[in-house]
Amino acid sequence: MLTANALETLSHVRHGFFTRQGGISKGIYEGLNCGLGSDDDKGAVIENRARVAASLGVARQNLLTVHQIHSADVIHVTDPWLYEEAPKGDAMVTTRTDIALGILAADCTPVLFADAEARVIGAAHAGWKGAFTGVLEATIKAMIDLGARRERIIAAVGPCISREAYEVGPEFRDRFVDADTRHDVWFTPSARERHFMFDLTGYVAHRLSAAEIETVARLDRCTYADETKFFSYRRTTHRGETDYGRQMSAITLIPDA
Repeated sequence: MLTANALETLSHVRHGFFTRQGGISKGIYEGLNCGLGSDDDKGAVIENRARVAASLGVARQNLLTVHQIHSADVIHVTDPWLYEEAPKGDAMVTTRTDIALGILAADCTPVLFADAEARVIGAAHAGWKGAFTGVLEATIKAMIDLGARRERIIAAVGPCISREAYEVGPEFRDRFVDADTRHDVWFTPSARERHFMFDLTGYVAHRLSAAEIETVARLDRCTYADETKFFSYRRTTHRGETDYGRQMSAITLIPDA
C-alpha cells in the first residue's frame, strides 16, 4: 500500500492507499480487487478485503464501504453494516476506533481526512461529479460537526487518473467554467479539436485548499498509466473489456494502548 507522509506522522491514525498488488483475484481483476460490485469471484473479493482490514488492524467486518453514487452525501458511521445493507453516499466520517472507512476507486480520487487531536477521521470518493457538487466540503463539515477543527484537518489525495490520461469534451469543460471562470486553469487543449485534458487531482486539491484545509498531501500517481499497480475504468473502457477491478483506500483510528 501507499501512504501519505502527512497522515503517517499522526498518532492514533492508520491509513493506506492500497494498490492492486497483493490479492488473489484472477484475470482482468488480477490482484487485490476490493470491489464487491464487480463481477469478480465474491470469495476472492472478500479475501482481498480481509487482507486490507488486517493491514489496518481492524476486523474484516469493520472495514466499511458505502454504495457509491457520485454524490455529495456523507454518512456518519456509528456502527458497522453488512455490505448488502451499505447506505448510499460517497463519504464517511467517524470517531470510532474499531472501524476503517474505505473508499473504492478505479480512476476517481480517494481522499482521506484526519484530525488526530479530535480523533475524527473521514474518507471521500471524489470523482469529477462528487468534487464538483461538494463532497469534499460536506465531508469537512461532517468532521467539524463531530468536533474536528478546520485548521487541524489533514487531507491526503490518493492515486487517480492524471491530466495526461483524462480527455474530456467541450460540454464537460463548459460545466466547470460556467460555474467559475477560474476553473479554466484545470483544462489544457488535447490533440483533438475542441477537446481538453482535465486535471482531476489538481481540481480536488484546489477544492480542499479553498475549503481552508491547510495541509493537503498529494500522491500524484496515475491509475490509468500504471497497470501493474492500479485498476482503471478508462483503461478498461479503451480496451473494450467487460468489467474492471477497484482498489481500496482506507483510514482508521488506533485506540489507546
